Amino acid sequence: MDLEKRKESFKRAFDRLKEVVENTKKEDKDYEVYRDSAIQRFEITTEAFWKCVKVFLKIREGVVCSSPKACVRELFLNGYVDENDLENFFRMVDDRNLTSHTYNEEVAEKIFQRLGSYVKLLKKLEVCL
Repeated sequence: MDLEKRKESFKRAFDRLKEVVENTKKEDKDYEVYRDSAIQRFEITTEAFWKCVKVFLKIREGVVCSSPKACVRELFLNGYVDENDLENFFRMVDDRNLTSHTYNEEVAEKIFQRLGSYVKLLKKLEVCL
């Protein structure tokens, strides 16, 4: 898949994540359903993000990376993110892995509470992809 298609895929997923994160309120009758939807969209967005970064780095920098953390590390090494963002991206990838491989209400709630900061983090990078 070429970079433009990857960008489109990431943008679609990211827009849907932003939508649910911005519109989910703790007092909503179906809060857990919306929270779980947001987490699922987070998983999809994270996957689309790192695959887009993988293609971006190969084209722009000639760098080959084969995992989300390796790609994020390469973004840092090539000057696209600072050290603080690198740590936050690593946490985002760790959270994505937690949501994908286990389901725990307490973990889900903690991750949901961090989704707003992940949206801001991804928004920072969206402009350079």
